[in-house]
Amino acid sequence: MAQSAALAQATEIDTGTARYPIARLLGDISGIDFTTELTDLKRRSRDYFWYSPILNEQLKDKLADIVVTPKDESEVIRVAAACAKYRIPLTVRGGATGNYGQCVPLEGGVVLDMAAMNAIEWQKPGWLRVQAGVKLWDIDAATRPNGWELRMHPSTKRSAQIGGFVAGGSGGAGSVTYGGMREPGNILAARIVTLEEKPRVIELRGDAAQKISRAYGTTGIITALEMPLAPALPWTDVIVAFDNLVQAVKFGNAIALADGIVKKLVSPIEWPLPQNFAAYRPYCPDGMSLLLCMIGEMSLESFATLLEPFGGSITYQQPAEDVLNKVPLYEHTWNHTTLQQLKVDRCLTYLQCLYPHDRIADAVAKVGAMFEGEVMQHLEFLRINGLMSASGIPVIRYTTPERIYEIIAGYESCGIMIANPHVVTLEDGSRYKRVDADQLGFKQQVDPMGLLNPGKMRSFVPQAG
Repeated sequence: MAQSAALAQATEIDTGTARYPIARLLGDISGIDFTTELTDLKRRSRDYFWYSPILNEQLKDKLADIVVTPKDESEVIRVAAACAKYRIPLTVRGGATGNYGQCVPLEGGVVLDMAAMNAIEWQKPGWLRVQAGVKLWDIDAATRPNGWELRMHPSTKRSAQIGGFVAGGSGGAGSVTYGGMREPGNILAARIVTLEEKPRVIELRGDAAQKISRAYGTTGIITALEMPLAPALPWTDVIVAFDNLVQAVKFGNAIALADGIVKKLVSPIEWPLPQNFAAYRPYCPDGMSLLLCMIGEMSLESFATLLEPFGGSITYQQPAEDVLNKVPLYEHTWNHTTLQQLKVDRCLTYLQCLYPHDRIADAVAKVGAMFEGEVMQHLEFLRINGLMSASGIPVIRYTTPERIYEIIAGYESCGIMIANPHVVTLEDGSRYKRVDADQLGFKQQVDPMGLLNPGKMRSFVPQAG
């Protein structure tokens, strides 16, 4: 739709039953790209919330009134000012690869699509500064020729944007060495725009930058980030087959704890999940659980030596190729493990959990016996607060919401913490069941009217006005 036609349509709607004065907003942001086409609104008001049948029912009809695509920070400021002036909600959209409706506009309004803000501002040995809309794959493509790569990336690396990844506050390939996004030092600085009638630009550095991590865009509009890098190494993809999951977990734990073995990914996966790994199916023996790894080339001999007493068999070992015409091994780990199943069977869903670091294998065995045939376990080794632990993303045969919560209770009875992926709020989706106090207080400063992604921070009370 041409912008003039869209403006005419918005003007007509504003005189009727529109929720928000979109025509007046457009008058204030003249020259900034936008769309009100219904097809675009539907497509860009969604993420991967359909992984959850519960969220799918809650969110499938949520829709933005307009999608705005800024080209630079000055345009972000103009949009923020207009939204504050007319009290229009604003939800920031990155690559929309999240799974909990992080970028779904629960109350409509503006979706701010950051895709056009995709510049790498500078890179130095060990760190770089980028605009929020840069794809992670593009960052690595730019830094690897200089000998560096991102410390960690999600399984959605090819489509995820750095701003969304940081705002999601999770981890990924690399977290077995560097921990998750919330570990000190994994975000160096964040530049944000506030949601006020006179927006401010704030540079958060060091620990202060954590105020925007795992906040779903509720604590400021991220426009730029400084991120640390890791040495770009020659990685090798390895698949090891075991008779059962507990064996895979025990060896995975040994590899994760072996500080001298360089690794980027250590992922135990229970059979029958590997039967749906189409790109690697010849290397997934029937009935056997797997350990999927990315190992530094220099550590392969030590890896094989450590494997000997654990009884596993290496079925695949090839240099990792992160090229767009090949499905990488890492797209069978983290929540891509779930996606590979959903391609075949949409009657599945998942949970997210954290196993007790000092008895991971025992907890795996206990919960496995409790839900045999109904829950298929999949783990990711990662560091948390200096301790080696394992995050779990078990795949579940879905029946009812009530049964999901019975399974959650069963996991918790085994000492396994749950981060519920079937809810939309920060508090209810946290394994601690609360939002960080510094984030809550910071939101009062940068979004006093509660217009940024409203509905995602349940404990926030907006100021009157």
